[in-house]
Amino acid sequence: MRSALTLTIAVALFASAVSAQSQASKPGSGALAHSTQMIAVTTSDWNAVEGHLQRYERAATNQPWHPIGQPFSIVVGKNGLGWGIGVAASDAPQFHAASDPIKHEGDGKGPAGIFALGTAFGDAPAPLPGLKLPYLELTPSIECVDDTNSSHYNRIVDRATVAPGGKPDWHSSEHMRGIGEAYRWGIVVDLNGIDAHGNSSPPKPGAGSCVFLHIWHSQTQGTAGCTAMPESNLETLLTWLDPARKPLLVQLPQQTYGRVASQWNLPGLASVAQP
Repeated sequence: MRSALTLTIAVALFASAVSAQSQASKPGSGALAHSTQMIAVTTSDWNAVEGHLQRYERAATNQPWHPIGQPFSIVVGKNGLGWGIGVAASDAPQFHAASDPIKHEGDGKGPAGIFALGTAFGDAPAPLPGLKLPYLELTPSIECVDDTNSSHYNRIVDRATVAPGGKPDWHSSEHMRGIGEAYRWGIVVDLNGIDAHGNSSPPKPGAGSCVFLHIWHSQTQGTAGCTAMPESNLETLLTWLDPARKPLLVQLPQQTYGRVASQWNLPGLASVAQP
């Protein structure tokens, strides 16, 4: 039986060592300062479900970003996007307009902002060939806790280890193995401090939990808050992402992306426009 410590280490996200208060105002500064891989997800507005994903990389942190491959279709939360707690402060007026939605538990919105990426997961005993990320096999007792009153809120845990007597301190969780084909493969998004061993602050109760990149059901069906895509595209991401390059997810409506691009040193909005 795996220990709680072993499981927690297995799901560590290798979050980049950046301050949540830093702002990107020039090349090499801010939240993306230490990253040379980036995933940009954009939607048409805050309420849109459909969007596009574009990969970017750069040779060094003082070099410009370059697109990798072609953009492809994704879906976000069934109710669109809302600002979430990530690796960059987003509550300043130049980033966060007064009318912008905020991500909350159970709101059906995906998180907007900049987020670390790391642990891959799946229902297979062995990871996808070529995977560089750490891998967590989804056994029947693996759960992601979304009960805001639990001490394990927004944590991926093994019920058999953390609640061996069958009496966990949560009443709501996602039984990840039971999700089926959508979680055949996935990647954890470090929203609201899900990474217990990275530089994340402890999860804020009610600020959102259990957000992943995973396989979609269809091009028009939104998720509970995750970002979903075709299996082939997700497999491309899985074998491309390298934790040594401190990959980040930037997820925003297009207009907001354009507003914060210079402060966060993002590639120009035209580079992530829908094809």
